[in-house]
Amino acid sequence: MEASAQAQWQPVEQVQTYPVTGDSGIDLYGSIGERGPKVGKEVLAIAHTNFKLTWTRKYEPQPDGACTLVSAKPKLIITYVLPKPVSPLSPEIKRKWDIFIAGVRRHENVHGVMIVDMVKEIERVSVGLTVANDPRCSKIRTELTAKLGEISRTHRKRNSDFDKVEMSEGGNVHQLILNLVNGK
Repeated sequence: MEASAQAQWQPVEQVQTYPVTGDSGIDLYGSIGERGPKVGKEVLAIAHTNFKLTWTRKYEPQPDGACTLVSAKPKLIITYVLPKPVSPLSPEIKRKWDIFIAGVRRHENVHGVMIVDMVKEIERVSVGLTVANDPRCSKIRTELTAKLGEISRTHRKRNSDFDKVEMSEGGNVHQLILNLVNGK
């Protein structure tokens, strides 16, 4: 696919916040633990990146009886959910919070980049996909779904691997938490 076709779309990024309270780093972090977004069924997170992806696809039957996916245009909305203190913070706690939340944003932005990468990969394997003996363009949808499942599994593993490193002892997110609650 030519680069100009991919350049025609851009993700829409939005930020949602949830309220946290506290007069110290440890209190703020405790509030995050009580109010943070749920990821999965029970895991509470500091922040979360989610997305909504829809496609406009054009399938064309070919003269030889094949079907080709000639275009696939994504509409991608990435939503970052972040904590936000509801009350003014003391200068010392605000300084620690600003460092913490900037690092959390950087972490979540990496998840956003991974989502965009996944959508570009979907686009790459979709456009031009051709299935023989498919004059009604039904077999191609099954084949595409199988390819999308593999891309999705790869995306989830990439995100999980990134989080494991970032949140492990000594990892970036772990350091952000320690700096918030203990301070420097």
